[in-house]
Amino acid sequence: MPFISRRLRAALLATASAALVAAAAVPTPVPLGIGDPLFPHLGNPGYDVLAYDIGLTYHGSNSEPLDAVTTIDARTTEPLDRINLDFTHGTVRAVEVNGLRADFATADEDLVVRPAGRLPSGVPLRITVHHTSDPRGDRDGGGWVRTADGLAMANQADAAHRVFPSNDHPADKAYFTFRVTAPKDLTVVANGLPAGTARHGADTTWTYRTEHPMATELAQVSIGRSTVLHRTGPHGLPVRDVVPTVDRTLLEPWLDRTPAQLAWMEKQVGRYPFGRYGLLVADTETGFELETQTLSLFERSLFAGNDHPAWFVESIMVHELAHQWFGDSVSPLGWSDLWLNEGHATWYEARYAEEHAGESLESRMRDAYVRSDGWRSAGGPPARPDTPAPGQKLSLFRPVVYDGSALVLYALRQEIGASAFDRLERSWVRKHRDSNAATADFVRLASRVAGRDLTSFLDGWLYAAKTPPMPGHPDWHSAAPGGRR
Repeated sequence: MPFISRRLRAALLATASAALVAAAAVPTPVPLGIGDPLFPHLGNPGYDVLAYDIGLTYHGSNSEPLDAVTTIDARTTEPLDRINLDFTHGTVRAVEVNGLRADFATADEDLVVRPAGRLPSGVPLRITVHHTSDPRGDRDGGGWVRTADGLAMANQADAAHRVFPSNDHPADKAYFTFRVTAPKDLTVVANGLPAGTARHGADTTWTYRTEHPMATELAQVSIGRSTVLHRTGPHGLPVRDVVPTVDRTLLEPWLDRTPAQLAWMEKQVGRYPFGRYGLLVADTETGFELETQTLSLFERSLFAGNDHPAWFVESIMVHELAHQWFGDSVSPLGWSDLWLNEGHATWYEARYAEEHAGESLESRMRDAYVRSDGWRSAGGPPARPDTPAPGQKLSLFRPVVYDGSALVLYALRQEIGASAFDRLERSWVRKHRDSNAATADFVRLASRVAGRDLTSFLDGWLYAAKTPPMPGHPDWHSAAPGGRR
C-alpha cells in the first residue's frame, strides 16, 4: 500500500464526506402519479397548484428551444421532502423552492425536486424552474405544434408537460399568466385577457392572464405572423379570432358565424362560461381541432379546402364551442370521465347539424347503435376505457367517446324525456362551473333531476360490454364486433 500523508488523507476524507452530503441531497428520481388508471404517471401527489406564471422567450425560429421560466404557486396537502413535477422535452437549468435553490433530478417524464427542508402540510409553496421548452419533439406526441410561421399548443391529453413543468392532470386546475417575448414583427396571443405589452429593442413581451381556472391540457399560446380580429357575441361578449394575416379575407366568412353559434349554444345550456371566445386558425396539419380554453385551435385546411360541405364545417365549430362548457369549464376528474367531454360536444354538434342542415340526429344515433358493440369491444365501454398494454401509449380518442358517448345521452333523453334532459344539461354546467366532475356526479344529478334512481339504467350504458336496448326503439340492434350491418 503506498504511503499517504496525514494532510492528504484528511483532504481525501473531506472530499469523500462532501460527496456523500451532495449525494444525499440529490433526490432519488422516482416518477409518481395520482393514480389515474389511464395515465398512471400523470399528476403528482402532495400539493395543489393554485397558479402558473409561464415566461417564454421565442428567438424567431420554431425549430429552436425557447428559454423559459415557470413559476408554480401551490399549497402542500401532505408533508413533502420531495416534489414531483411532470416535465420532459426541455433542459432544466435551475430550480428554486420558496426562494431557495433546490436540488433536482429526472426520472422518466418527472422532474423530482428536493427542497432545502421537509415541508409540512398546508403551507404555501412556490416552485420556480428555469428551463428550455423544445418544439422539436415527437410530432404525434403533442405539446408545441409548429406552424408555417411559428408555434401553437396542442396539449390534450398528456402533453402540457412537454411544454412547461406542471401538475399535468385536469383534476388540478389553476389560474395562468403567460409572459411571452418574441421578435416585434410577430403576434403573440394566449388564453385569457391581455394584460399589456412591453417593447424592448427588437422584441416585444406580451402578457395574458386567465380569469378562470384552467386544466393544463387546455393551455394555448400562439406565436406567428397573425392578425387578431374582433367582433361581438351575445350580451356584448368579446369574440377574438387569431388567423394567419395572409388568410384574413379567406377566413372571414367562417369566423363571422361564431356569434350566432354562441347564441345557439346559450339557448341550449345557458350563458357562455368565460369572458371571451374565439378561434385560433393555424397553418399546420394536426389531424384534429382542439378546444383550448377561450381560444379553440383549428387547422387552416378545415376552412380553406373544398373537401367538406358548409354544414359539416359549422358543426365542427360548434363541437369545439360546446367543449367550452363541457370539458373546459366543467373538466373531468379523471381521464375515464372523458366521455362527458366528447359525448356532449358530439351531441351538440349533431343537434346543430340537424337544426341547421336537416342532418337527422335519430339516423346518426341509429348508426352509432349499430356500431356500438364493436366500439365497446375494441376499446371498452364509454366510461371504462381499456387501459393500455405495458409499454404502449393509450389512444383515448376513439369512436366510443364520440358518437358512442353521444348515444348514451340520446338514450338518457329517451328514458327521462326532453324536458328533464334539458334541465339536467343546464344544471350540470351551472353546478360544476370552473371545477371538476366525475361520471358518478353526472349519474347522481341525472337521478335527482329525473326524480328516480337512474344508476342501474346508466350503468349499462356507461360500463357494460354490450349495448343495452334503446328506449323507444326496440327495433334497433347492434352488430356483433367485427360483423356487418
